Amino acid sequence: MRLHRLVSIPGRQLGTLLGLLSLCVVLWILTPYFLTLSNLLNIVVQSSVIAIMAAGMTFVIVTAGIDLSVGSVLALSGVVMATLLEAGVPLPLALAASLVSGFLCGLLNGVLITRGRLPPFISTLGMMSVARGAALLVTQGRPISGFSESFRNLASGEILYIPIPILIMLLVFLVAAVLLGKTGFGRHVYAIGGNEEAALLSGVDVRKIKTLVYGICGMLSGLAAVILTARLNSAQPIAGIMYELDAIAATVIGGTSLMGGEGTIFGTLVGALIMGVLRNGLNLLDVSSFVQQIVIGSVIILAVLVDMFLKNRKA
Repeated sequence: MRLHRLVSIPGRQLGTLLGLLSLCVVLWILTPYFLTLSNLLNIVVQSSVIAIMAAGMTFVIVTAGIDLSVGSVLALSGVVMATLLEAGVPLPLALAASLVSGFLCGLLNGVLITRGRLPPFISTLGMMSVARGAALLVTQGRPISGFSESFRNLASGEILYIPIPILIMLLVFLVAAVLLGKTGFGRHVYAIGGNEEAALLSGVDVRKIKTLVYGICGMLSGLAAVILTARLNSAQPIAGIMYELDAIAATVIGGTSLMGGEGTIFGTLVGALIMGVLRNGLNLLDVSSFVQQIVIGSVIILAVLVDMFLKNRKA
């Protein structure tokens, strides 16, 4: 079983990466505007928000959980940060407030799941409504805009010709990869997803780990809110609608099993890029947004079918 696990996970990562490269080749053939440096950078920048959220979602899904609230938590974190900036609070404190807001929402999800024994679907579904309502209440339904140049530079600035959102995304994935793949915390996350009861009997503090996992997911939604708000120069209470679907899709396409216990941060990054490339290519080909929804939904269904097939084959 261990040998099968060691062979199957890298193989699945390779398959996902080949899928991304194949998609790029097809789009390059179909449109000459795809394979340009400016467009490729644009794809990665546009993918950065979903990718960061998907990194947090990976931790959750590896534990066999789900978080439907990340889009609403992004909106709430963004308007909290924007309200503080509008009030003249220093930028570092406002940025920290966005991360803390997201972390607290995720932490509450974790507590409701581990202490209140609510199913993750129900807990995060409720938080999705609560966070969205709170964002609308704080802003009275109106967007907050007009931020300083120093804040907008978080989205428009570059370091060594690399856009800052890309650098932030890569840093997040580097830290997440180390945390999930090289630490005791990460091993406990996999153990819980593989067999929660066995992990508990082995001495793993399941409640603590699962609560922290949802906290991490919420915090990364808060970080995604910073990038999105800086890009739009506006914090909107309706931001992030359906982003939870994209984050889950990127995670599953990247090879993380909805059954828990399997998944990698690298795979999630590739999955997020596949989503970004697909959307960009469909836009370049002038495909209707309605058709795009059908295509994206079909890709998600296919990814889950592949996951179920591999699970059944392994069993």
